[in-house]
Amino acid sequence: MHWADEAGCQATAEALARRPALRDAFVELHGTLGAGKTTFARHLLQALGVTGRIKSPTYAVLESYEVAGLAISHFDFYRFKDPQEFEDAGFRDVFASPGFKIAEWPEQAAGLLPAADLRVELIPLDGDERRVIFTAHTPRGLELLP
Repeated sequence: MHWADEAGCQATAEALARRPALRDAFVELHGTLGAGKTTFARHLLQALGVTGRIKSPTYAVLESYEVAGLAISHFDFYRFKDPQEFEDAGFRDVFASPGFKIAEWPEQAAGLLPAADLRVELIPLDGDERRVIFTAHTPRGLELLP
């Protein structure tokens, strides 16, 4: 898939948010620093009904939201270093609970995370253009493919 600009990112996020399978999905976001992971997550969370400021959980690691009975967990593992922190923070319980989970920099928590339903890789091109690769890893992930 190709996004010419942020509007393409927003349109994809809005289409994904309309898919019922997203309710209990785990989506991983991959890409270099500045590739647009947080921008895509923000558009997706807004499309799911999150209002107000949506900030990157870079320092907190997790930002949680509740929208119309849907638990949403937005992770950013960029600064994650200690596997014990995963246990101490209760992240295993979060992943075992119902709701939508989205993670930026999941490779920083490799071996601790469950298998993702959908992998989204963002590849910067010129300016705001992005090449986007969606890879399903589960039957639920197949339902989420654009």
